[in-house]
Amino acid sequence: MSQMPQQAALPKCPSCAEPLEPGDLFCGACGYDLSAVPAPPADQPTLAMSGAPDGDVDWPEPEPATTGSTEPRAHRAADVPGTDSGGSPLPAPQPAASGVRFDRPAEPTEPAEPEEYPLQAPDPRAETPAAEPGAGAQVCVACRAGRVDGDGYCENCGHAQPRERDHMERESGPVAAVSDRGLRHHRNEDDFAVAHTALPDGSPATLAVVCDGVSSATRPDEASTAASRAAGDVLLAALPRGTHPQAAMHEAIVAAAKAVDALAGEPDAAREHTPHQNAPACTIVASVVASGLLVVGWVGDSRAYWVPDDRSAPPARLTEDDSWAAQMVAAGLMNEAEAYADERAHAITGWLGADAYELEPHTASFKPDRPGVVLVCTDGLWNYAEGPEEMAEVLPPDAATRPLHAARVLVGHALDAGGHDNVTVAVVPFPAPPQGAGSA
Repeated sequence: MSQMPQQAALPKCPSCAEPLEPGDLFCGACGYDLSAVPAPPADQPTLAMSGAPDGDVDWPEPEPATTGSTEPRAHRAADVPGTDSGGSPLPAPQPAASGVRFDRPAEPTEPAEPEEYPLQAPDPRAETPAAEPGAGAQVCVACRAGRVDGDGYCENCGHAQPRERDHMERESGPVAAVSDRGLRHHRNEDDFAVAHTALPDGSPATLAVVCDGVSSATRPDEASTAASRAAGDVLLAALPRGTHPQAAMHEAIVAAAKAVDALAGEPDAAREHTPHQNAPACTIVASVVASGLLVVGWVGDSRAYWVPDDRSAPPARLTEDDSWAAQMVAAGLMNEAEAYADERAHAITGWLGADAYELEPHTASFKPDRPGVVLVCTDGLWNYAEGPEEMAEVLPPDAATRPLHAARVLVGHALDAGGHDNVTVAVVPFPAPPQGAGSA
């Protein structure tokens, strides 16, 4: 229910600061006449924003609309002149500066305070300070002031810096690849290698290797890097010698497997601390285009697709997964839709690594009768475009002449669809264009 407001008693004597009792007319300590305390001034309401005593407020004219915008600039209440509750004019508004106090009296009774309080990070619009000579330290991309330590964190604000592997793009002549960490993983465990060379007769040859680290294994990012580099090096060395592309592909996968196996050679003490971890492991898929021949090789569930330039011709998937779902389909126990809907669908049955089953490199060669492109990718992409027709629909029509752009579009499609996994794709035109051709 409502109550009438009561005037509050003075808490202490204004002369000697002695506590007072309710109803006291004089201070019991010094005898100060409490009736001499002036009554508080009557409150005067603040002026309404719609008017002023001398007439209408002179509102600032709205700025002309900028190109592409039809809305005028919004004004703040501080832009309008007014008075305080005692009728005195309000001070003119001042531009806000980071860390400045406007509530400090004109003549402070306390020791002077600094005009500004330093912020943890400077204004991001300010110029990035140059690194000290000889320091060679990276400057934080967040606060633009702190140095980045060896672990990739800012010493000033603690922000983790983007890692080089979070997003990688590379092109070599007519072949290009893009890899992205995705939207859910804390690191990119994919890696790739792309290159172009020449056969002994001078005709061009292109290659692409894509590896997907097995997340349940230890150091999967190191496994994918070791495998992609080893396979790419073998192919670059074998093709100019005249080795048949399919034989070179087999040698490349074997070399990649040995490189990943070598990562498991840790000291016994390290294994004792992590007995539950599997040895480093990854999948691999690779493609070689040379002398009108298209060769693919793989172990695991990374895939290669063929998409002709003439989109009226059918696209095709060139690889068969080493996975639980593929085994169920091959055995006739499930159809493809049922198998890939099962939670065990992506459990792989073949991989590169010290604890893998007996290595069985898969290789296949094709002779397409028309130009097109080969897409070499991880499941981070084909999860969102599994069928060849779906992949062809996402691929830009000028992929053969702009492979880097096409790879970016495909990675963007996976990210827009959710980006639940690392995404890597290489685009390899067929036939291999003459030396010097590349992305437009």
